[in-house]
Amino acid sequence: MLNSRFILLVLGLLLVVEGVFMLLSAGIAALYNEYDLPYHLISSGICISIGGIIASIFFKAPKDIGKREGYLVVTLVWLVFSLFGLLPFYISGAIPSYTDAFFETISGFTTTGSSILNDIEALPHGLLFWRSLIQWLGGMGIIVLSLAILPLLGVGGMQMFVAEVPGPVPDKLHPRIKETAKRLYGIYVLFTLVEALLLVLGGMTPFDAICHSFTTMATGGYSTKQASIAYYDSSYLQYVMIFFMFLAGANFTLSFSALKGRFMKVVKDEEFQSYLGIVVGMSVVVAAVLYFTGGADGVEQSIRESLFQVVSIITTTGYATADYLLWAPFLSIIIFLLMFFGGSAGSTGGGIKIVRIVLLMKNSYYELKRLVHPNAVIPVRYNDRAVGQGIITNVLAFIVIYMMIVGLSMIVMSMMGYNLDTSLGAVATSIGNIGPGLGEVGPASNFYTIPAFGKWFLSFLMLIGRLEIFTVILIFSPYFWKE
Repeated sequence: MLNSRFILLVLGLLLVVEGVFMLLSAGIAALYNEYDLPYHLISSGICISIGGIIASIFFKAPKDIGKREGYLVVTLVWLVFSLFGLLPFYISGAIPSYTDAFFETISGFTTTGSSILNDIEALPHGLLFWRSLIQWLGGMGIIVLSLAILPLLGVGGMQMFVAEVPGPVPDKLHPRIKETAKRLYGIYVLFTLVEALLLVLGGMTPFDAICHSFTTMATGGYSTKQASIAYYDSSYLQYVMIFFMFLAGANFTLSFSALKGRFMKVVKDEEFQSYLGIVVGMSVVVAAVLYFTGGADGVEQSIRESLFQVVSIITTTGYATADYLLWAPFLSIIIFLLMFFGGSAGSTGGGIKIVRIVLLMKNSYYELKRLVHPNAVIPVRYNDRAVGQGIITNVLAFIVIYMMIVGLSMIVMSMMGYNLDTSLGAVATSIGNIGPGLGEVGPASNFYTIPAFGKWFLSFLMLIGRLEIFTVILIFSPYFWKE
């Protein structure tokens, strides 16, 4: 039997947590003495009250949890957090459309970064802070956060960790899942604080530095400025953000190893080698084309702009310092292809993930060898270990389903009257949790003109992309509901 009472208990407790975090944005609104303070307090009160009532009703629910409960909790909590997280935007009138408010909020929680706002600077500081904070919460994952701070969820918590943590195999740092979550968040908080300090030293205001650190480490890309990072005419700030975007797109367990002094583990990791190689290789190509076509002013700017955009896109952060659609068509194709790569497994990035691409390429290569030597046993090896056929099958199925969803979703967008560039760009950026796309939703534009149905549809793509497709699709399978 499905333990629905425990699911409601978890959702109630997490809703209380969301309400508590809203008080932080209320504090910012009070600090700047702006009009949005009561709306944050009202929104927080609604979350804490409803969540508290639900949690108190089901507090004695049995704590046993299986895979079905784990997948349901993970999917529902992203929806619940988005449905309640939109309240400060909606009831304050900053985003008067409920559809737009939901789109902006789920784009934040899923760390997609696509926006409908045409004048971001017009928002008060409290709402700007909340907009950045929801990305930071969504970055490492609401469920990982809950495992770290809610002991009640330590019971059977691995099911939720498996359902939420990106990548084909969650790499635990510690045998106890609660300790793993705490250590992941410890690294996450440390990097956020260090980046904020470095941004302040580069001339950003403390408020902007904190907000941008939130959205950098979450690979979310929300900025406090309409022009994104292009607003800041500072090479130093861009290099700082390149470094921390790269860190956020790497496996956080490797960051933990590096902090412990185990650098060889990082250097020898095949996914990290591929991640670094792709970033360096693509950046060199883009920089060369920018320099020789006059797309940038000099060698340094060519290198900086290429590094920034390549890292921003491959990590699915989505910050912009330039409109890559104005570059040579060849570079636009490279940027588009990078949208499908994504960050490393165990990072805050979206997309297919580098490890899956590495395993796909290896399996394809070994399949050719098997054709020549049909009797040979040639296992796929990753980090000097043989990879089970089940993982290979999972990776192949994921990539096939991913591309099928992209293709079908493009048809849906084209039925709304959008051309190939816009349809493909909107779909790829939504399911990859990137932010800017192509065509009418490129880095110099946003999603404001997309019709209501399109925004709800793209919101669904953001959700399944953030939860790595299988988590959400399983719920719609009849096998999931069989006892």
